[in-house]
Amino acid sequence: MKPFWVYIVQCANGCYYTGHTDNLGQRLAQHIAGAIPSCYTFKHRPVTLVFSQACTSREEALTAERQIKGWSRKKKEAMMRGDWQEVSRLARSSSGRK
Repeated sequence: MKPFWVYIVQCANGCYYTGHTDNLGQRLAQHIAGAIPSCYTFKHRPVTLVFSQACTSREEALTAERQIKGWSRKKKEAMMRGDWQEVSRLARSSSGRK
């Protein structure tokens, strides 16, 4: 079974862009080259891959992408560090906010 990916790139302006794909290498190359002018990263290059996680289906990858996009910067950075205790703490302290 072909894996799907959820990924985060950091843009030149420091922002994070989250996406999903079935070909991580190709998609990263597109971001780096600016191959898709309508993509946010086009005007915010260069970009660097800072996180990727394999998923078993496109639905799982899309769900993860949507969830991560709703998170605060601090929560994303805790996830990227693998600090799941901090991710959990930030989820609890958000009082309903993401």
